[in-house]
Amino acid sequence: MSRYIAPGTISSDADLIQYNVSDASPVDPSAAPGYSERCIHSEVLKKFPDVQAVVHSHSEAVVPYTISGVPMRACYHMAGFLGTKTPLYDIGKYYQPDDRKDMLVRDVRLGAALASYFASAEPSSSPDHAVVLMRGHGFTVQGSSIEDVVLRAVYTQQNASILTTALTTRAAFFGASLADSAREELADVHYLNEEETKGSTEMTRWSAMRPWR
Repeated sequence: MSRYIAPGTISSDADLIQYNVSDASPVDPSAAPGYSERCIHSEVLKKFPDVQAVVHSHSEAVVPYTISGVPMRACYHMAGFLGTKTPLYDIGKYYQPDDRKDMLVRDVRLGAALASYFASAEPSSSPDHAVVLMRGHGFTVQGSSIEDVVLRAVYTQQNASILTTALTTRAAFFGASLADSAREELADVHYLNEEETKGSTEMTRWSAMRPWR
C-alpha cells in the first residue's frame, strides 16, 4: 500500500510499503508511517484467498446509504456486482470499552468483523458480496484484480449517485402530483433483478480493461 501521503503525490515504488497479511504489520519495521486503516485490507485478504485487491473509500455519494436506512441496490448495468443486497457494517456493534471510538478500523479485531460481512454465512472461504457499506464512513470493495476492484469502486459511487437522483426525482414528481391512494399503487424504483445482476457482473469482468486503459 502507499505510505501516508496525499494520493496524488504517489509517484514511485519508494512511496509503497509492503505489509504482512497476517496482522498488517510492515515487512520492514523501519518503514515510513502507513495508513491506520490498513487492517481493512489485510483482514479481507486473509479471510478470502481468492481476493487479490481491496479498496476502501469515503465516497460522499455512498455515505447517505450507510446512515439513512435506504438500501443501496444495483440500479444500472455497470453496477450488477452489487447484487440485490449490499450489507452494512456498523462498527459501533464491535467496539470494546477501551477502543478509540472514532469510526476508524484501526486493528485486526475490527478489520475481521468488517471482513465477515463479505460472506452471507460462516464459515466461508469465498466472498458472496463485492461491496460492504460502513456506517457513517464509506464502503469497502473486494476484487480478483486491481483492475476489477477499481472498476467496482468507481461504479459503486456512480450507482449511488444515480440511485439518489432516481429516488429524489420520484419523490418530487409523484409526491407532489398524486393523492395518497394513487401513490400507493405505484411501483418502486426499478432495480436490477438477480439474473440481471449476475449477467451484468460477467459483462463488467471482461470489459474492465477498456476503462482501465
